[in-house]
Amino acid sequence: MAAEAEKTLVLDTPMKDVFDWSDSEDAVRDALWNHYMEANNHDTIKTEEQMKPVLDYTDDQVKELAEKELH
Repeated sequence: MAAEAEKTLVLDTPMKDVFDWSDSEDAVRDALWNHYMEANNHDTIKTEEQMKPVLDYTDDQVKELAEKELH
């Protein structure tokens, strides 16, 4: 259980605390969700499909994805 909590730590951290280029209080998870919702014309099903694999990413993978998608 502890390993699971560590794995998703970055997802639940505010953007501004993870990236020096962001001043957003939104959690990384929420920032990615909002980005995908916009890209998918607010289609929740498509966004869920894109976000589901992210839940299994390591912190480094989440950071890399957020850098690519949000910066």
